[in-house]
Order: sequence, then structure tokens, then C-alpha cells
Amino acid sequence: MNPSSSLPDAKFSPDADSSVLQIWGGHPLRGHVKVSGAKNSALVIMAGSLLCSGDCRIRNVPLLVDVDRMSQVLSALGVRITRQGDVLDINAGEITTSKAPYELVTQLRASFFAIGAILARLGVAQMPLPGGCAIGARPVDLHVRGLQAMGAEVQIEHGICNAYVPGSRRKLQGAKIYLDSPSVGATETLMMAATLADGETMIENAAREPEVVDLANFCNAMGAKIQGAGSSQITIVGVTKLHSVDYTIIPDRIEAGTFLVAGAITRSEISMSPVCPNHLIPVIAKLQEIGLTIIEDAPDCLRILPAEIIKATDIETLPHPGFPTDMQAPFMSLLSVVEGDSLINESVFENRLRHASELNRLGADIRVKGNTAFVRGVPTLSGAPVIGTDLRASAALVLAGLAAKGLTTFQGLHHLDRGYDRIDQKLQQLGAKIQRD
Repeated sequence: MNPSSSLPDAKFSPDADSSVLQIWGGHPLRGHVKVSGAKNSALVIMAGSLLCSGDCRIRNVPLLVDVDRMSQVLSALGVRITRQGDVLDINAGEITTSKAPYELVTQLRASFFAIGAILARLGVAQMPLPGGCAIGARPVDLHVRGLQAMGAEVQIEHGICNAYVPGSRRKLQGAKIYLDSPSVGATETLMMAATLADGETMIENAAREPEVVDLANFCNAMGAKIQGAGSSQITIVGVTKLHSVDYTIIPDRIEAGTFLVAGAITRSEISMSPVCPNHLIPVIAKLQEIGLTIIEDAPDCLRILPAEIIKATDIETLPHPGFPTDMQAPFMSLLSVVEGDSLINESVFENRLRHASELNRLGADIRVKGNTAFVRGVPTLSGAPVIGTDLRASAALVLAGLAAKGLTTFQGLHHLDRGYDRIDQKLQQLGAKIQRD
């Protein structure tokens, strides 16, 4: 049992892809929900623990399939890792191999980001090209060019990225790196690599997401010298080694945003904590714009109030601090049942509108052209069988099922379990009629 929650620990079954959620829609939600630790922070901070030869204790780690997979990747590298509730204890004192397992990395994109930490520690790394949700091309060229700028020799052959640092010391060198786009993964990979490099590294056009800041804070808590995280310019002065740490991960802003939309789409009043309201500014702004009221009950607690009339709006996804691409699918579900026509432009990933056709199965009126969705609000949705195509699309379909009349049968739990900590149980506690079979 997780001591910080009344929910039982998740039990991830190997046949989760054949399991279904039965959702009986039309029931209002009520109550308070606990927001878990940030998935995207947990995964990269686990990779960052490779930089430290001592003990790392990481708190507020969500129960997710992706966290389990990252644990398996670290274990395969020789890292000792144990879990108690939402606390991970990691010791990377001895990394026994520089080769990450193909079958694991190809299932989890974030595991590729460990290449920076492995290269910084060992001077050599072999990492398969990553997998994850099929939401568009997410090449690793920015990671590779940055590592090359720091003195690494990098070759990609047969789906494997081989990197090593020439010279007897096998130490990366500080460099000035400009990213063509503010890639979160590249920013995190290069920031980790630079923590143990000789000299100063400057990353220009860096990603500004809260999870990047969380990683920087984690590394600094171990003795790294990182400044500017959260801005477009990050400066890292390399140190010789990092020390043990006890660190708590930030709350998951996407999970919090998803529950805000759950309140909006079911016309319900629910509260949630812990949250960082500053991480949710674009999501809260859009909800307020369409007619919802969001109340800050405490510095880490938000409450959404139902609205009789919710208006249409236009959304364009952008890197932080713009509207997050991970909230695009949940908002599409909400906008499908508001008054008027909405336009959603997905400018971050080119293949992230596949949930539109599944929402149309529920009675939504959505047309997709290229990376733009035209959403005409309908009075109500009707339950139907639907399939999740990726992580956030799956959340969107669950939200739509909560609002639809009748029974929605959802397939795709292997996607949902990758990024939402026991979401079906949390929704049950709020009064949703939902069952996992």
C-alpha cells in the first residue's frame, strides 16, 4: 500500500492491452483527488541518478508502467533500485555496462535521454533509438549534435546510437550549444551530460518546461552547478562528482489539467492537490476563457466550479509556456460538447490528432485537415466502443466517456497506464461509474 494515498498499488498486467474500461457516463463527479508526481520528471530524474555514485532517494514517484520500464533499464545497467510506496531508492555506484537493452529502450522514449548521463559517467554509451507513443517524428539529431559539440564521437548504425569520448580521460568538454528547436529531451540529455564535463556549457534556445527545471533542481541538490533552467539559456559548470540526495518530484501538471477538464466536461465541482498553479497557467487561462471558474483554495490546491454554458475557443499548442501539446486531446473532448465552433492547431507533433475519429464514434463533430482540427460543439455524446491510440488520446476518450450518455467501452489501457497513476481508481473515488475488466 502506498502510504501517501488511500488508493491501492497499481497491478500492471502483461495483457493490459486486452483489458477494457467500462464507463457509464452522465454521472457528476464530486470530491478531492490527489495529484501524483510528474511522469516526465520522474523518468528523467531516474536517468539523472546515473550521474551520482552514491545513494539517491526520489520521493513522489508515480505508479506507472513507464516508471517500471525505466527501472528495468537502470537495473539492466547494473544499478540497484528498490521501491517502497512512492519512494525510489537508487544506487548507481557501479554501472556494470554502457549498453542499454534494446527491447526496453524501444518501448520508452525517455530512456534514451540516459545517454547523456551514461556518457558523462563512463565516457562511452550504446543506446538503441527510442520508442514510445506514435505521435510523430521525434528524432534524436539535436541530442547527437549537442554531444558531438562536447567532444563525443557519435555514430548511428542499425538502430543503435554508439557514442564515446576520445582521449585517455574520457571526459566531455564544455561547449556552447544552440538547439534548432526547444526540445525537452535534448535539453535534458545535454544538461545531464554537462554536469560532469570539463568547463562551462551553455545551451541556447533551451526548453523551458517545469520538468526541465525539476531535473536541474535535482542535479543541483547533488552538487551540480546549473543556472538558468526555466529560461531559454541554461549554463552548466561541470563538477568532478555528485553526492547523495533526497529529492521530491513536482506534481504532474498534465494529470492536474486532465482532472480540471474532467470537472469541466461533467459539469462538476472537484478539487485537487498538490498542484503548482504556475505550471498550469495556459490551461487555467483557457478554462477561464470558455466560462469555467478556477479557485485557488490553497497555494497547492485548485478547485473547479461547474458552468451552465461553456463557450468555444481556438487552441494552438506550443512549447512551454504556451499551451501544452499533452493537454490538446483532453481539451478536444471538452470542446466537442460546448456551444459553437472551435479550431485546434497541433504545432508540436504532426501525428497527434488521431483521437478525433474515435471521438466522432461517440457523436462528436470533428473534421481534421493536416495538423488542424475543426470542432463543432454538439449537445451531447453517446457511449460507444473506442480505442486509445496514444497516452493523451486515451485520457481524452475516458473524459468523453464520463460525459457521454450510456456505456463507453474503452480499449487501450496499456497507453493509459503508461502515464496516469491509477486514474480509474481516482475517478471512482470522485463518483464516476467506471470499471476495469
